[in-house]
Amino acid sequence: MIPLYHDFTDETVLVFGGGRIGARKAHRFATEATVVVVSPDFGEYDFGDAELVQARPDPDSVGTWLDRTEPALVVAATDDDDVNDAVAAAGRERGLLVNHADRSVGGDSAVDGDTSDSGDDADSDCTADSDDDTDSDDLADGDDATTRSATDVVVPATVEDGDVRVAISTGGRSPALAKYLREQIEAEIDGAESMAALTADLRAELKASDLDPSTRRDAIRAVVREPLVWKALRTGESNPRQEATRVIRNTTGGDRWTRE
Repeated sequence: MIPLYHDFTDETVLVFGGGRIGARKAHRFATEATVVVVSPDFGEYDFGDAELVQARPDPDSVGTWLDRTEPALVVAATDDDDVNDAVAAAGRERGLLVNHADRSVGGDSAVDGDTSDSGDDADSDCTADSDDDTDSDDLADGDDATTRSATDVVVPATVEDGDVRVAISTGGRSPALAKYLREQIEAEIDGAESMAALTADLRAELKASDLDPSTRRDAIRAVVREPLVWKALRTGESNPRQEATRVIRNTTGGDRWTRE
């Protein structure tokens, strides 16, 4: 599978299942999409800004829900295999993106006795600031038991700092490795959002200068690689802009770029 980003702005995501997995899916997508969650009951989880609809869908009625909400993505996360399979089939028939959250290629299974979480695609929903409700070393929130659906949509573990996002997957082979990498990357990207904002401004200013494209690229790369700029962004002990300006001057030959 090839990882891609999908813009869900002004789209609808339909989630079947009010358990822990359904809640994590809803919370994740509600930051961008309109999310509707259908379930006969809802656990005491954080569903974000999702709309919760109390209903008990059966295999024969899931198509009606899809036609009613017209989602871009449908998530099957109930404790009923027949309903989940019907959701995937109905989504496939309509050409929708489908995440079959109860089916794990990696062979992992439920770890906390909550059947609504059976086969959690532990690649899913975990960001650097999310709650880690880990119940097992083998299958934890944000691990890597990759799921596949009728349309092979996987929601990977992600680490985020603002608009800077890193997705992690081991193809379902090693949840422990995915979790370890997530923990390592969380520390590495601290300050990345601020670095992105800083270098975006610098790129625009350099583009307006008389420097050639190759020199401009070298200057921005030097800023991104400079430990003192990262330290300034993370700690505030010095001015990041001044540190970046120093790096650019050293890279471009001093007086060729003098913007503070």
